Amino acid sequence: QVQLVESGGGLVQPGGSLRLSCSASGFIFSTSTMYWYRQAPGKGREFVARISNSGDGTTKYEDSVKGRFAASRDNAKQTVYLEMNSLKPEDTAVYFCNAFINGMDYWGKGTLVTVSS
Repeated sequence: QVQLVESGGGLVQPGGSLRLSCSASGFIFSTSTMYWYRQAPGKGREFVARISNSGDGTTKYEDSVKGRFAASRDNAKQTVYLEMNSLKPEDTAVYFCNAFINGMDYWGKGTLVTVSS
């Protein structure tokens, strides 16, 4: 049974930092590309970041987070991370971990990030 569990969200002031984690189980994590998405209040879910299963963990980011967010992974811990720096109020959203396994999309329940003074 595939499970994705996000953690690390919270309230942070503009300019601050947070590190999100996504703990994965039920599939071969090391061979799976992992994704981060987010959904702001009243908006649709949008892509944030991707980290590949290749040895160098190739990453890709949505334009608005480039240079501020960094995805990483620890295959031994079956965990993917999203380091978020220089946070802005428009980064406020529920952040979701995603994996596409054997033709099916799997999602965690998300973790809320609120950027506000």
